Amino acid sequence: MIDQKTQDELREIAARYPEARSGLLPMLHLVQSVEGRITPEGIELCADILGISAADVSGVATFYTMYKRRPVGDYHVGVCTNTLCAVMGGDAIFERLKDHLAVGNDETTEDGRISLEHVECNAACDYAPVVMVNWEFMDNQTPESAVQVVDDLRAGKEVHSTRGPRICTWREAERVLAGFPDGRADDGPAAGPASLVGLGIARERGWTAPDAHLAVTSGQEEGQ
Repeated sequence: MIDQKTQDELREIAARYPEARSGLLPMLHLVQSVEGRITPEGIELCADILGISAADVSGVATFYTMYKRRPVGDYHVGVCTNTLCAVMGGDAIFERLKDHLAVGNDETTEDGRISLEHVECNAACDYAPVVMVNWEFMDNQTPESAVQVVDDLRAGKEVHSTRGPRICTWREAERVLAGFPDGRADDGPAAGPASLVGLGIARERGWTAPDAHLAVTSGQEEGQ
């Protein structure tokens, strides 16, 4: 049963927008912060508040992967397995975590602490391979460092993103995504310096980009 406080906050979110239905995405995050997933009751309540059909709400909730139809653990661990992270070790990290946690993709450990999922590009390719814990970045990971992160989380230790912020629970993070700040927006130094590995390799091998003027001139000559 979704309590009255949550119902009031859902209406508060809807009232932020000139078109109330524009508030559906943060409303669904709020449902998850309370229910641990998108529930049928949450779908019906959002639909009722917004004056749209439950099918409309369900369509949105099933389209975006950030909305879950099964309970999520205290910590959602997403391993990027897109091209760059994969070739830099993301696939190896994901396989190691599956074995270590004894779960498959989009599954949760028996103790309810960790949910594991391979995710699409997190737009942090300069820091590949990247793991996200409750949407906080863990940059430049290895199979060993990723295992240490999940072990510390399961043990109840305080864990910080490589960019500074303390890792909160998934439900706490979902409440922030619903638009209710937790006062930690300025925690930590943010991202560190971008990886210069590629630049280093290029310099070692004497690779350089073609001169832009020469490239244009050559193209013009070829077209004559």
